[in-house]
Amino acid sequence: MTTAQFDCQYCKASLLGKYVLKDDNPYCVTCYDRIFSNYCEECKEPIESDSKDLCYKGHHWHEGCFNCAKCNQSLVEKPFAAKDECLLGSEYYSNECSSKCFHCKKTIMPGSYFGGAASRKMKFKGNYWHETCFVCEHCRQPIGTKPLISTESGNYCVPCFEMEFAHYCSFCKKVITSGGIMFCDQPWHKECFLCSSCRKELCEEEFMSRDDYPFCLDCYNHFYAKMCATCTKPITGLRDAKFICFQDRQWHSECFNCGRCSVSLVGEGFLTHNKEIFCHKCGSEVDTDM
Repeated sequence: MTTAQFDCQYCKASLLGKYVLKDDNPYCVTCYDRIFSNYCEECKEPIESDSKDLCYKGHHWHEGCFNCAKCNQSLVEKPFAAKDECLLGSEYYSNECSSKCFHCKKTIMPGSYFGGAASRKMKFKGNYWHETCFVCEHCRQPIGTKPLISTESGNYCVPCFEMEFAHYCSFCKKVITSGGIMFCDQPWHKECFLCSSCRKELCEEEFMSRDDYPFCLDCYNHFYAKMCATCTKPITGLRDAKFICFQDRQWHSECFNCGRCSVSLVGEGFLTHNKEIFCHKCGSEVDTDM
């Protein structure tokens, strides 16, 4: 090895004494410290080659400057957290700044280094959990950021919810994870509950059924409803509406009136003449078929 190899790469001074290698190039201590040293976040002085350089998220400290911003206790090889670019000891952070786990009620430390264990904070419906506490109520495996289904009894991963609780839509046969409606003792997705004829969504509509099939009012009236002998409008029976049948004719209860004086004949005796109906008083004045 030539003498030139023991000269400082920067100032060319002889390196017969102490020197530092950087990228396989030798430097005297003075040049190395001036060119390559990081500056301490606390004291703003360079961290020289004979000092320990502590690094966290791209920032550097002397070992003696790596202290809690509130109590000034050393954080070297101790758990700590960072808040607003300040280093805080775990005890202070736990008491003053941290969230409490909804499950175990213990402090959630967002990060602990140099020998400590890092905790990941999970948030759901305004509450916080340790990642290891945010688990499926059935299999007890961490849910993390995977899809979940929340019930009054707890949070479940999708496979466990489907196995334990899920109903399957009568139409598409897929799991109903929330909402849904019941029709003829069968569960349906709201978006699957359609008119059996025109396929209109019925979840927010009035509907009728025929042979356990749902129909919108328009389709039911078109295909199945009887027509009132007086007003000729469909008789649906919605909301427990009453109607009257006589021979092969039907009436809305509010349309079942005397053809001459218009008095209601609901619950009363009546007479018929041709296709008209009359109260006894009016019917006695015409020929009847009674």
